[in-house]
Amino acid sequence: MDLGLTGKIAIVTGASRGIGRECAIALAKEGARVCVTARDEALLSTAVEDVNAAGGEGMFVSSDLNSLDGCKKVVDACVANFGGVDILINSAGAARGGDILELDAEFITEALTLKTYGYLRMSQLVIPHMKKNGWGRIVNIAGGAGASPARGNIPTSAANITVLNNTRALSDAVAGEGIQVNTVCPGMTNTQRARDLMQGPADKAGKDVEEFLKDVGARTPAGRIAEPEEVANVATFLASAACSYVNGSSLYMDGGSRRATP
Repeated sequence: MDLGLTGKIAIVTGASRGIGRECAIALAKEGARVCVTARDEALLSTAVEDVNAAGGEGMFVSSDLNSLDGCKKVVDACVANFGGVDILINSAGAARGGDILELDAEFITEALTLKTYGYLRMSQLVIPHMKKNGWGRIVNIAGGAGASPARGNIPTSAANITVLNNTRALSDAVAGEGIQVNTVCPGMTNTQRARDLMQGPADKAGKDVEEFLKDVGARTPAGRIAEPEEVANVATFLASAACSYVNGSSLYMDGGSRRATP
């Protein structure tokens, strides 16, 4: 299938590692020009090398997306270098956790500032460029915790559920102008971030973190956790010309763990 991404201009946030990095590479394999952004310049530089090696054309902007100025810096640099923005994949942001009975409310503020506000600001900044061409794709990566709050994940759950709401509202605002806004909701995914998050529970259980992650995956209907490349493949399809009538949707990639219908 031709995804129609050759020459398209994409921004991928949180692209220094994990799902964001794999999204940038997947877009590059389809011939896109990709601006990757995060805070770590060294990791971004190697991500650009991967983008170029995959067949795309890469650039990077080191920026802190906690502020409006940080978001503007990325969009302005991409437009100046590539000439516009066709695709935005929002993948930046990770939240600290803690039991709800002892949780520092500031952890929620941190999660909302980077993920919810960062995603929204980036979307607002790229939409005018998409409107010029009557075409655009925005794909938000928001973990499945948004629809599955638990006593230990409220900061990430709060940030992710607002991303889902913003996705719906943004889609309503721009669907008639050829711009699609959708969300991918991964479950536990085989990234360094997952290892960092699960190190504490693994230590408490007296297990190696790799063994612990396998146990987590074994409890899903699919019997394993996701690979970041799998999430990137779905995000790339949603960002493509081949995906032409999906608006305001949230696609869950959790190995069948979600019990809600639909």
